Amino acid sequence: MARHIRKGDVVQVIAGNDKGKVGEVMSVDYEKQAVLVQGVNRVYRHLRPSRQHPQGGRIQKEMPVDISNVLPVDPKTNQPTRVGFRTAKGGSKERYAKRSGEPLGTIKKAK
Repeated sequence: MARHIRKGDVVQVIAGNDKGKVGEVMSVDYEKQAVLVQGVNRVYRHLRPSRQHPQGGRIQKEMPVDISNVLPVDPKTNQPTRVGFRTAKGGSKERYAKRSGEPLGTIKKAK
């Protein structure tokens, strides 16, 4: 099944505490319907002193965001857009921005 959001896409958060932030998708978990976006939904992880972290302390890391709360950014207008699918010349399937019609990336045809 084709997916609207893939790793490497630039997306904008449309709901939640980080609404309006833009970042690149680092990973996608399709089973949990969640995406990990760079710089979005950052939390503190408290660490005890260990060999890897002799001082202990707090580190910041990103946590997953629900996939329904992000939209890809249109490459032409730099605004969030919905995604459509169409067949390109040569028979491959491609994602495109509904707002401007610009392609977002092709999907390799399964044999």
